[in-house]
Amino acid sequence: MSNLGPVRTRFAPSPTGFFHIGGARTALFNWLYSRHTGGKFILRIEDTDKARNSEEFLRVIYDSLKWLGIDWDEGPGMGGGHGPYRQSERNDVYRLYLEKLRTTGRTYEKDGAIWFRLNGERHTVHEKYKEDDGTEHDRIVERVKAAPVLIHDLIRGDVSRAEDRDFVLVRANGEPGFHLVNVVDDIAMRITHVIRGEDHLSNTSKHIELYNALGEPPPVFAHIPLILKADGKGKMSKRDRGALIEEYQARHFLPEAVRNFLCLLGWTPGDGREILPIADVITQFELHDVHQANARFDERKMAFFNQQYLRAMPAPAFAQKALSALHQAGLVDANASTDDAHIQSILILLQEKLPSLENIADMSTYFFTEEYPYSPNVRETLTKKGDPVARVRQLLPAFTQLASMDDATAIDAAITTTATAFAAKPSEYFAPLRYAISGLGSGPHLHDILRILGKERTLIRMDRFQ
Repeated sequence: MSNLGPVRTRFAPSPTGFFHIGGARTALFNWLYSRHTGGKFILRIEDTDKARNSEEFLRVIYDSLKWLGIDWDEGPGMGGGHGPYRQSERNDVYRLYLEKLRTTGRTYEKDGAIWFRLNGERHTVHEKYKEDDGTEHDRIVERVKAAPVLIHDLIRGDVSRAEDRDFVLVRANGEPGFHLVNVVDDIAMRITHVIRGEDHLSNTSKHIELYNALGEPPPVFAHIPLILKADGKGKMSKRDRGALIEEYQARHFLPEAVRNFLCLLGWTPGDGREILPIADVITQFELHDVHQANARFDERKMAFFNQQYLRAMPAPAFAQKALSALHQAGLVDANASTDDAHIQSILILLQEKLPSLENIADMSTYFFTEEYPYSPNVRETLTKKGDPVARVRQLLPAFTQLASMDDATAIDAAITTTATAFAAKPSEYFAPLRYAISGLGSGPHLHDILRILGKERTLIRMDRFQ
C-alpha cells in the first residue's frame, strides 16, 4: 500500500529496438513488487517516437515478457480501466493535462516546441558548445534558479536535485515528449510506485516539478542499480554480448533460469539462497532490500543457473525441450517422439551432462548419424600420449567376440585382456575408444554410449577409425 492506494506498478518500454536485459530486469522488479504486495502490474507502450517505432520490436517485447513468465494485469491484449495502453493512442489525454498547465501559466512556445516553465529566478549565462564538425561557439542561454526538489527514494534514500533550465513538453513536430507522457500516464493510470533504472534519477526532479504543477501527489520512487558489463567497466548496452533476451531464447536457455538470474541483479534473498522458485522470490521481494551498488552481468553464472535448472527438470519436460532443440539442429525429423525408446535412452543420458540445450547438437550428433565430426583438439591431445588409431585397432578382436554392448563387466574384461596382450594399461584404451565412436573427448559414461550405439555400430566405427 501507499498513500495513493493499493500498489500499482508499471513497465513502459519503447518498441524501438530489441529487448534489452536491463529492460527485462526493470519489468521483473516491477512485476515482483506488485505480486509481493497483491497489487497490479501494468504494461504501457511508449510509442510516441513514430520514426523509430516498429511493430516487430513490439512483438519482441510481448514475446520476451511472456517467455520470462511476466504477465500483466492491464495493458495491450488485457484491457483495463485506464487505457488505451499505447501512448500513440492517448493524445486526447495529453491535451487535457497540457491545457491545465497552460491555464496556470506553466507552458510557453519556443522554436516550435512547447516548453515547461520552471518557477524561480531567471538569468542568462554564456556557454560554449561544439558543432558536429568540432568547431566551438559561444551562446547565451537562460538558466533558472529553482528551489531544490527532494526525492524520497526507497532505494537511494533522500536525494536533493535542483533543475536549472526549462524542458520540452511537446516536440516541434507535435509529438508529446517523454517527460509529459510519462507523468501524465502515471497520474491517469494511478501508478503508486515508479521502479526504474538509476539512470532515470536525473529525470525524477523534472517529473516531480510536473506533478506539483498539476496539483497531483507524486508516486513512490525506487531507482534500481545499473547493470554493468562483465568486466565492471561501463553500463551494459544493447550492443554487448548477452544483452538481449532474444539471444537466450534462440540459445535454448530455460526462461526460469534466466528469470532467476535477473532477480539477483541488484537484489539478494534474505535466506541467502541463489537458486530458488519464483514463488519464493515473490514472498521475499522487498524494495528496501534492493542494492544501491551497481550489479555486474555474469553470463557464466547465468549458464550455471541454466545447467542446474536443466538437471532438476522432470524427465518428460526435459525430453520435450531437448527434442525441440534436436529437431532445430536437424538431428531428428518432425515425427520424432519422446515415446521412442532409443531417443528416451539418449535424452536420459544427456540430461545429467548437458550444460545447456544450445550444446545438445555438439554433444549428441554421434548418436543420430554416422557423419559426426572428430574434434582436432582431442586428436592432438591423444596423439601426444600414443597412437589412438593403433589402440582402437588392438581392441577390435576382443570387441568382436562380445555378445553385445550391454554388459559393462564384459567390456572392461575385453579391454583388460587387450591391454595385457600389448603390455599397456587398460586406462590407455578408454579415451581413444571414446574418440573413435563419438569424435569427442568427454561426455556421458563410455559404457552408456556403447550400450546405446550397440555392437554393430560400434564395430563399424572402430574399424573405419583412422
